[in-house]
Amino acid sequence: SAVLENESIQGLSGVKPMGYRNRSSSMADGDSSYSLDAIIRQLNTFHSIMCDQGLDPEIVQQVFKQLFYMINAVALNNLLLRKDVCSWSTGMQLRFNISQLEEWLRGKNLQQSGAAQMLEPLIQAAQLLQLKKKTSEDAEAICSLCTSLTTQQIVKILNLYTPVNEFEERVTVAFIRDIQAHLQERNDPPQLLLDFKHTFPVLFPFNPSSITMDSIHLPAALNLEFLNKV
Repeated sequence: SAVLENESIQGLSGVKPMGYRNRSSSMADGDSSYSLDAIIRQLNTFHSIMCDQGLDPEIVQQVFKQLFYMINAVALNNLLLRKDVCSWSTGMQLRFNISQLEEWLRGKNLQQSGAAQMLEPLIQAAQLLQLKKKTSEDAEAICSLCTSLTTQQIVKILNLYTPVNEFEERVTVAFIRDIQAHLQERNDPPQLLLDFKHTFPVLFPFNPSSITMDSIHLPAALNLEFLNKV
């Protein structure tokens, strides 16, 4: 909810489509659990704990790759199921919120972890909401850009797209058919929602300690006299 609804850019919320509850009111009422700041605070907590425990950097990178995959999957699935957030203004807010997460990764030197790449489908969904959707040239631009989204996901977002003011237009059936014609050779899997429970295999690196065993001193208070150094 925070990634989709956190209004980091003020003045873009516009008028919500009739018949849909404004979920963002929970944040306006002071519910910090729905804010992007809450997500970043939680990421900071995870990162601090792992660093304080001396976890290998390779493990830290894998943890955040998994976390950012989950953020992407849950947010994208919600976008694909909610007509009230499929608008140009949401696309702007969403892209800005994602940029805050990317900035956090850079600040923690996690650019090479693969976490940022996990957000690519969500980034493309945000761009799809912002792109023009009228001509055949627009259709070609969308198809060339949205390579991380399946055909079903692209078509679903276009079908859900809801203008929030008189300056925007609904996506026509003809335009959606044009998109489908451009994408028919992709041979995408028939997948709409992402598996947010998917887990990547964990690779544990072998990083030998620089401390040799014969240099270790065992304090008498540990009562380990039965151990002999070999």
